[in-house]
Amino acid sequence: MHPLDDIVARAASLADAFRAKHLPVILVNAAGQSPGRTEQGGGHEMPDGWTDLLPELNQHPDDKTVTKYTWGAFHNTDLGEHLVELGITQVVIAGVATSIGVDSTARQAHEHGYNVVLVADAMTDLSHVAHENSINNIFPRLGEMTTVADLLALLDRTGG
Repeated sequence: MHPLDDIVARAASLADAFRAKHLPVILVNAAGQSPGRTEQGGGHEMPDGWTDLLPELNQHPDDKTVTKYTWGAFHNTDLGEHLVELGITQVVIAGVATSIGVDSTARQAHEHGYNVVLVADAMTDLSHVAHENSINNIFPRLGEMTTVADLLALLDRTGG
């Protein structure tokens, strides 16, 4: 829906700002496929490197990488344990795809009791209708909505 280059650039600016304030950055990639799918595309081998993080995200050694095998980043990963170890109570979520991975991760974070912040202009979807539904109807029930500019300004004002 939105150009991926723009979304990645916004997400990268957030990650850079968090790193500058010594706040944790968690990068999520997806490696799962729908089990039992037999139609074209289901269950086939993915090309080498398809789970690699985009270089534009400027991954640092201190960043946590979570590989998810379902839509959400919490299920069957160590994300929850990692956040507990760090004493994290609030998560900021951006990414692709709004109505699938972002939505599922936000719901899981909410169910785990985290304060959820969703960065509306740092996410996109294949479907305009699905994206708008998540942004307008689902996310306001799960947490706070913001933009990259507003979040960066808040980080500048508060010192992190």
